Amino acid sequence: MGDTDPTGPVMDRDEVDRALARLGAEHEAVETSLLALQDHAGRRLLEGARLTGRTAERWAATEASITLLWTYFDAYAGALRTAREIRARRRWSSREDLVELTELLRGECVTIAGSATSTAAANSPGLPGRPGNRLSERYSLATLVERMNELYASSLDMVVAADAVWSALPARIDLLAAELHRTRRLAHPVGVRPGEHPAGDDLERITRSLTALREQVVSDPLAFWKPAEGSSAPGGGRPDTTVYDREARALEEVRREIDAVLAVRQDSEKRIVRLRDVLSRADRTLAEARTARGEVLAKIAATEVPVVSGPPTVLQEQLVTAAEYRRHAQWHRLSPLLESLEQKAEDELERARESLTAVTAPLAVRAELRGRLDAYRAKVARHGLAEDTVLVERYERARRMLWSAPCDLRVAREAVLRYQHAAAELLGTTAPRVPGQGMPEEGGGPGA
Repeated sequence: MGDTDPTGPVMDRDEVDRALARLGAEHEAVETSLLALQDHAGRRLLEGARLTGRTAERWAATEASITLLWTYFDAYAGALRTAREIRARRRWSSREDLVELTELLRGECVTIAGSATSTAAANSPGLPGRPGNRLSERYSLATLVERMNELYASSLDMVVAADAVWSALPARIDLLAAELHRTRRLAHPVGVRPGEHPAGDDLERITRSLTALREQVVSDPLAFWKPAEGSSAPGGGRPDTTVYDREARALEEVRREIDAVLAVRQDSEKRIVRLRDVLSRADRTLAEARTARGEVLAKIAATEVPVVSGPPTVLQEQLVTAAEYRRHAQWHRLSPLLESLEQKAEDELERARESLTAVTAPLAVRAELRGRLDAYRAKVARHGLAEDTVLVERYERARRMLWSAPCDLRVAREAVLRYQHAAAELLGTTAPRVPGQGMPEEGGGPGA
């Protein structure tokens, strides 16, 4: 067979038939893909939407690409139809037919008007094309298939990305907006309102953010698309839900705040009653400490008794404020006030108990000394030594000191210690330490 340029050797009948079968299969595949793209829900939505931003730019380029796709496909189908007609002329194709078929199937025999490619290139700078403003462009069938595959992939990628965002985000935003509406209905009755409570301000901000987010998602879905790194497949990526997730978390925090306020409304009366009880117990304890201080000063000599302060009026005032908040349903203000008051009331009760303990310490030491003195006297009596002259003398001296008023604890402690030592010598044992032994002789009280 002779050679042709630039298509190479002339194809024989078997090669022609195989090429026509392959090109026919490619024609069917391209046609199926184009029809699927034409019917794609995302493409129909893009055609009817009022687009802005990046999506508007990409869709203008994609529309030009789809138009050029159909132009390429029609030219491809026309060339394939011509080749099939030539092959069908004779059962055994002549050499002239084979030369013509070789040119059609291998050569740049398909002519595309330059206006079609230049318009598409102007709308999409990334489209493949040739430099210069030519009146027409010539392509081989193989090159046309490559161009159509490239245009189809880029067009499908844009359509799938927009459709994925529209399928995922608006519905989720609507659900979150419905939850936001329910939260606002709960917030208003408990005083969580804009300008009155931080959570109310958050609700207003979330409302504005969701409204703006939905408008932007509808008009510019590609602004919320994250392409997959390293993926060249059409539609590789996922919707970007960063803004949505942030507002969903913010709304959850507001719901927790409102739940806390609702809980305050339900148990506020019990908490206020408990607070009154705790503060009342603290007052009674301080009153008891003041009474005990007077008794200690009258009965105990040569000791320092701490001063007992009065009940803090600020806590009572805050408790009255809490009752006012409850009466006027200002739950958002009542909640933090109750939490603060509960801690302060417990601290006040503990302080009152410590004051009572510190004030009554000298009386406790005296009572312990009395008990120790009687215990040793009973022990001595069990051993038949109760009538010992030294023990009787020391016992009576210690007893007069402990049962007289005012009682000098330092002197009384020494008297009890001398009695213990004397008893220990008679019994042959070691006298234990008495309460307060080792305390300073002057200055500090026996409760130090």
